[in-house]
Amino acid sequence: MSNYSNERKSYSLILIIVLLVIAIIAAAFGGYSWWALKHAKSGSAGTSQQKVIPAPVFMSLEPFTVNLIDDEEHLDRVLYIGITLRLHNEDTRKRLHDYLPEVRSRLLLLLSRQQANKLATDNGKLQLMTDVKETLRPTLVPGESEQILSDVLFTTFILR
Repeated sequence: MSNYSNERKSYSLILIIVLLVIAIIAAAFGGYSWWALKHAKSGSAGTSQQKVIPAPVFMSLEPFTVNLIDDEEHLDRVLYIGITLRLHNEDTRKRLHDYLPEVRSRLLLLLSRQQANKLATDNGKLQLMTDVKETLRPTLVPGESEQILSDVLFTTFILR
């Protein structure tokens, strides 16, 4: 009987040691997780204060309706297009707004030179975006710098 009781005591002792080691590891992991979470929150709060994302500056233009001539079919085609400009800053928006008749005139001349069969493709639309940027880049005010357009967005595009 003494063999059985010694074996049972050593098994109980090993079980207690294993459970104690598991408890210590779990407590250490929990403490580290709590510390890392607390440290991450305080670190991200400092980062968000330093990194300020400026609000985008958009300028919507009234839609344009332009007649296009398709050389292949000799049919009159109509382009109805709404354009929104994404601008670099508020000063550029104010300048474009102040010179809106000239902006619209430049765009009407550009749009009236387009070919309907090219505008029907994605590449034609992307090229038109680039052309709009290039058309509006030159200064409107003598002595001022060029306008910086971040992007040209088509809000309406109907080709008939």
